Amino acid sequence: MISWSDFEKIDIRLGTIREVHDFPNARKPAFQLTIDFGELGLKRSSAQITALYSKEELIGRQVIAVVNFPVKQIANFFSECLVLGVYTENNEVVLLHPSMPVKNGSRIG
Repeated sequence: MISWSDFEKIDIRLGTIREVHDFPNARKPAFQLTIDFGELGLKRSSAQITALYSKEELIGRQVIAVVNFPVKQIANFFSECLVLGVYTENNEVVLLHPSMPVKNGSRIG
């Protein structure tokens, strides 16, 4: 169990995907995302979501991400946030997103 104060340390925000690129150097199939978090600016993330999403359908999609993890190097790429999703029975990731448009950078709680 974690305490409420532990949960409050996790900064989870909403952002809009602005750019999507293939990531051929990743060990598992992934995209390189650039996500607009409003006042927090643009952050990049590596996301293993190629099984269920195309690059074209990701542009403009709002997603939920943890934005206060340390930067993580993945091959030659520096991931600045963790995009959240649900794993299917086939270990594919279904992205979490709001049911209606929300301002970029809005905090999840």
